[in-house]
Amino acid sequence: MSGLGSAIGRVFSRWVPGLQRPEPRVQSGVLPYRIVDGRVEYLLITSRRSKRWLFPKGGLMKGMTPWESAAQEALEEAGVEGTVETTPIGSYDGALNDRWATPVTVEVYPLHVEVQHKYWQEQAQRRRAWMTADKARERIDDPQKRAIIDAFEARLVN
Repeated sequence: MSGLGSAIGRVFSRWVPGLQRPEPRVQSGVLPYRIVDGRVEYLLITSRRSKRWLFPKGGLMKGMTPWESAAQEALEEAGVEGTVETTPIGSYDGALNDRWATPVTVEVYPLHVEVQHKYWQEQAQRRRAWMTADKARERIDDPQKRAIIDAFEARLVN
């Protein structure tokens, strides 16, 4: 549903008696990174609709742990594989693009990229780009997502 539909759903859920907003959902995502000449680079992808830069993420998949689901999203959305950590580096809040704007918390797991495929499932729908932490912070419009990069960078220093 369009952004307008989501906005209408949010308004009506506040003002129409008995209309319940769905329970928040948990999703998982990855912070894909690689080390080139001693420098860390991050892989961002564009969203399908708004073309904003973000981390690969998606719903939890049946039969997979949250970090396995996140790694699978990285393969589908960004065409990368590697070693994913089992502890999230951080999380951010958002909303699904559904009629209720269902609230979502996305837990983000670091993914050390070891393979980058030339072709991948969503390549016709998204762009991907490697960039420094500073460039990634410039391109990401959400302070919670920028804080995830900051947390990972701080961990590298220690």
